[in-house]
Amino acid sequence: MPSFHYIAIGSATGRERAGQLEAADAQNAVDLLKARGLFPTELTPAEESTDAPGQPASAAAVARGDRFPALRRAAGRRERAVFTRQLAALVGAGMPLVRGLDLLAGQQHQPAWRAVIIDLAGTIRAGGTFSAGLLRHPRLFDRLYVGMIRAGEAGGLLDAVLDRLARHLEKADQVKARVKSAMTYPLVIMAVAVAIVTALMAFVVPRFEAVFAGVLKGAPLPALTQAVLKTGRLVGACWPIELGAAVLLPWGARWWYRSEVGGRVVDRLLLRLPFFGSLALKASVARFGRTLGTMLASGVSILDALQLARDTCGNRVIAEAIGTVHRRVREGEGVARPLAETGLFPPVVVGMAAVGEETGALPAMLLRVAEMYDDEVDNAVTSLTSVLEPAMIVVMAVVVGTIVIALFLPIVRIIQLLS
Repeated sequence: MPSFHYIAIGSATGRERAGQLEAADAQNAVDLLKARGLFPTELTPAEESTDAPGQPASAAAVARGDRFPALRRAAGRRERAVFTRQLAALVGAGMPLVRGLDLLAGQQHQPAWRAVIIDLAGTIRAGGTFSAGLLRHPRLFDRLYVGMIRAGEAGGLLDAVLDRLARHLEKADQVKARVKSAMTYPLVIMAVAVAIVTALMAFVVPRFEAVFAGVLKGAPLPALTQAVLKTGRLVGACWPIELGAAVLLPWGARWWYRSEVGGRVVDRLLLRLPFFGSLALKASVARFGRTLGTMLASGVSILDALQLARDTCGNRVIAEAIGTVHRRVREGEGVARPLAETGLFPPVVVGMAAVGEETGALPAMLLRVAEMYDDEVDNAVTSLTSVLEPAMIVVMAVVVGTIVIALFLPIVRIIQLLS
């Protein structure tokens, strides 16, 4: 009996699953998947799932990983955006796709990236499609990228899709770079402040304690000085634990956040924080609108676009809400009403989505939502950093000043005794 590789969405959970099953034919395989409560989005005969150039990659083939695993470090998001922009310009000027890839490979300085472009051109020469070649490199080209290229190929609008995809990647990188650069200075200030205070408490304060004990001959110290000295002794005695915590805690927090339970707890808590919750919600809504709008404008079906938007929104709680919207759209409803009933999306987003559905301009409305919330995120981050910088300097001054005053009070008494 023939075997089929499938990618399907669970009707109860909304999560994507991949696997293999035996069926008499493709229709029978679809019926079997639906009987299991799965909605198939891709079905490929197992005998067609090869790694030969030009053949469509199956879920199993993609799951085996990239042919160039080291390229993840060699070429980042910026290089991918530049590649897409250059290829869009060449194809838009009327150059054949294979010739454009050969030209880009010839001017590429990174050996691993050049090898990927050559492999893409080889896949097309062997009779495969551009999207099939992209599937051979899942570390570089995610499902959103491949889905848009596949839609462009089907509609004969590859040049327009490449241009739209390049603008999408560039905008996402710009927002991420602005947030990263805005938060770098406060984080550096915080790290320096923690290092200075730790060094004072671990190495400077204990020396003053020895001086006070020798000069004051057991005389009582001020309460503030005693508190600082006790803290210094604790910091100095527990430095191996503190060093281990400084190394292991970030790794442990990262591991816990990547887990399903930990990630959901952190994302839900983040949305409830004052100011930061609003900022995280706006960033996720902007990413959702930009992804969904770009996909729909490129000819991707609403169900596939919602699935990809769910996977790229950046917050598990919002992803679950988008999964609910996906299920209800699959059942025949529109987008606006399920968005409103999730209780997460702002009314302006729901209203613009409703207007977009009524006028047939949903992609344009979603892209406007993304632009609006990108600007709000940018302004919010700028305001946050303008408040955080002086606040952190004040906190650092208060902590260091407290330590200095605590050490200065016994010195005044010593001077009085000596005089």
